[in-house]
Amino acid sequence: MTRKRIALISTGGTIEKTYDELRGVLTNEVSVLDVMLASLQLEGVSIARVALMNKDSLDMSEVDHQLIAETAGVHARASDGVVIVHGTDRLANTGERLVAVAPDLRVPVVLTGAMRPYVMRTTDALQNLTEALLAVQIAPPGVYVAMHNRLLRFPGVVKDPSRGTFVRKDEVR
Repeated sequence: MTRKRIALISTGGTIEKTYDELRGVLTNEVSVLDVMLASLQLEGVSIARVALMNKDSLDMSEVDHQLIAETAGVHARASDGVVIVHGTDRLANTGERLVAVAPDLRVPVVLTGAMRPYVMRTTDALQNLTEALLAVQIAPPGVYVAMHNRLLRFPGVVKDPSRGTFVRKDEVR
């Protein structure tokens, strides 16, 4: 059986936030992605972890979005697909930048994140990561967001804060 080579780029965001007991806040200091991956049965895939940054997306600059897009483009040339774990507030910025920087992708690049951190009981983090890992194996080449049982292709995807998920621009309420 041929194993799919998936590059998993982590950039931080809510999905990776952990609770700092001393300060009483959620922070992006330690990645929980390895814990999440260890809980999944990932037969037939080989995951190359790329720890690019660990930032809340609200703290990301245009330079950060460019760096993520360029890094994804490099890994797309050497992998069967790329998953980017990203904060949801600025995820669409990176998705749009990726379309501009790498319009001729030969593999899918799937962004995902979470509205609630993995460490919370009512998190959507593991579902979204699982969906992204499946989507990157079956979607045609392009740039997508996978969250909440949907796979949406860029360009034209935005976060709808009133619904707490991603939608096509024409679906915003």
